[in-house]
Amino acid sequence: MRALMVADTADFGVVRIICDDPGFAQSALEGAGYGVTVTDVIAVVVPDRPGGLADVLEVLGAAEINVEYAYCFVKPSGEGAIDVFRVEEPERAGRILADAGLRVLTQEEVRLAG
Repeated sequence: MRALMVADTADFGVVRIICDDPGFAQSALEGAGYGVTVTDVIAVVVPDRPGGLADVLEVLGAAEINVEYAYCFVKPSGEGAIDVFRVEEPERAGRILADAGLRVLTQEEVRLAG
């Protein structure tokens, strides 16, 4: 597991997990009786400094890409943070961020980030 986010309401909870093997995690959770939905997200390396997230959001905003939710984790090496975004068009958003000079990670790169 690379990152975890938990939100709850009066009726249910939502757990979002970034992990190294989504298929295995889905099978294990469903096998334990949990409802599971796998969602495409994008992961972007952001300098771990004030304003790093704002730089990414400005690029997305200029392209009129709305962020549904986001969370981040810091790379253990200390060289930066990985910000994870759920957007309507992840492939388009990834291209736009890459064109702006930001590093968008593949699933394998996220797996190795720990």
